[in-house]
Amino acid sequence: MQDFLWWNHSSLTEFVLLGFSSDRKINGILFGVFLVLYLITLLGNGLIITLIHMDSRLHTPMYFFLSVLSVLDMGYVTTTVPQMLIHLVCEKKTISYTGCVAQMYIFLMLGITESWLFAIMAYDRYVAICHPLRYKVIMSPWLCGSLVAFCGFWGITCALVYTVSAMILPYCGPNEINHFFCEVPAVLKLACADTSLNDRVDFILGFILLLVPLSLIIVVYIKIFAAILRIRSTQGQIKAFSTCASHITVVTMFSIPCMVMYMRPGSESSPEEDKKLALFYNVISAFLNPIIYSLRNKDVKRAFLKVIGKGPG
Repeated sequence: MQDFLWWNHSSLTEFVLLGFSSDRKINGILFGVFLVLYLITLLGNGLIITLIHMDSRLHTPMYFFLSVLSVLDMGYVTTTVPQMLIHLVCEKKTISYTGCVAQMYIFLMLGITESWLFAIMAYDRYVAICHPLRYKVIMSPWLCGSLVAFCGFWGITCALVYTVSAMILPYCGPNEINHFFCEVPAVLKLACADTSLNDRVDFILGFILLLVPLSLIIVVYIKIFAAILRIRSTQGQIKAFSTCASHITVVTMFSIPCMVMYMRPGSESSPEEDKKLALFYNVISAFLNPIIYSLRNKDVKRAFLKVIGKGPG
């Protein structure tokens, strides 16, 4: 049996990533657009990490989680975009079998970790707004570190289940993946076997990894909004809500496309729609996250002005 599986896996030594278009002009335009998005994503998230590290006033649980989110976003886009850029300008658009497995695993690990991190960030806002006097006691450095480790544990283990369940299937040809990176739903379409079990596994894992944290976020924000409504001053209500608005926006941009991609049967998916969804939660979301958090956050703006020498010391 082991020899059979090995033969199936070794019958394809590489895959071809078809990407977005075969037209050179279109690919040239896409290369310019995605290169700019990628560089701004790295610059924006790197700037947030730097500001949080340099400004002692940002050494709080909320900004600790935000810095972790920025690290995940930088890794998330770097897993897929550099290779996509190379394929947009090169004739050869191949990726080795091993490279495809590695890309799939790292992408899933970072994405799953981020999904649970959003739930942790919502809990942080709940404690800050509903229990402000006990905030520093409850959200201790030990607890914050443990919560991030919990997110990482889910990412490492569940990504392994996803990847193994997909790549244990036989792939004996064709080898053209109609996508711009090795994402599970796109790769499964090339399997020389029934993938209905994988669809069920994907749905169950999608429920655990997307719907469960999203449900926790919804419950937490219901409690937060109830607490905000009890605040007597309008200014206090606006301030409390503004601290949550950025998080709600980011969660919505990330979670909804992910649920559509990973919780529907493979037979109902369209390659072109899948590419657009993947672009949204992989590239666009990571690009917008630092913009959303910095534009709506006075502390980040203040730290930035301080670093460039135009703010109070």
